Amino acid sequence: MDIDKTLFALNNLNKNTLMETLQIEFVDVGKDFVTAKMPVNSSVHQPYGLLHGGATAALAETVGSCASALFVDTKIKIVKGIELSINHLKSKKQGAVYATAKPIHKGRTTHLWEIKVVDENDQLISICKLTNIVLDKK
Repeated sequence: MDIDKTLFALNNLNKNTLMETLQIEFVDVGKDFVTAKMPVNSSVHQPYGLLHGGATAALAETVGSCASALFVDTKIKIVKGIELSINHLKSKKQGAVYATAKPIHKGRTTHLWEIKVVDENDQLISICKLTNIVLDKK
């Protein structure tokens, strides 16, 4: 796998999407993981000045869905998230968070991912599970 080429392709998919709005950037990819970064600033805060759980959830689903897409032939298959579970363990006011998706199960029609969201100091912010369905394109 050409890491630079894969990251370029993943980041290119973000144009004109929620991912671009949230400034999500894919920063690392490997044989069994995908990592993306999201800045934490007022654009992703809730009213108390903390990282909004919905922004964290969007980051997690983005990373897990893109991870699934890397493991299927996207010319004939499409990946859709069907369930996201997320626990927020620590708050964050500014800086950045990093989400890394690692597989729990990669079946023919469903994928289950564990996604850990950490800050710059590798402190756990949120932990997530994402289930994706893999469907034939119509």
